[in-house]
Amino acid sequence: AGGATADLSYAHTGVFQEMVKSECHFINGTDRVKFVKRFIYNREQYVHFDSDVGLYVGDTPYGEKVARYWNSDPEWMEYRRDAVHRHCRHNYELSIPFVVER
Repeated sequence: AGGATADLSYAHTGVFQEMVKSECHFINGTDRVKFVKRFIYNREQYVHFDSDVGLYVGDTPYGEKVARYWNSDPEWMEYRRDAVHRHCRHNYELSIPFVVER
């Protein structure tokens, strides 16, 4: 029977995807470490934190509003800025036997 097949693309199913990616960039071991946290909605990055900048940066008009709100909270920003040490350097030390010394 020649029935039409359903179009199951995201636009037609009502499925939305939000993703948060945390990245640690190591240059010469831990001599220089950069932490980036990306917030992505439906494959579009709308805001990100970059430890080199020390602030959230909006990548879309909505992301600019989110960045202003998050950047206005001093305690939250102190916690986020410390992620390069708390998250990246800590995990680097734990991972050395598995990724560096092989």
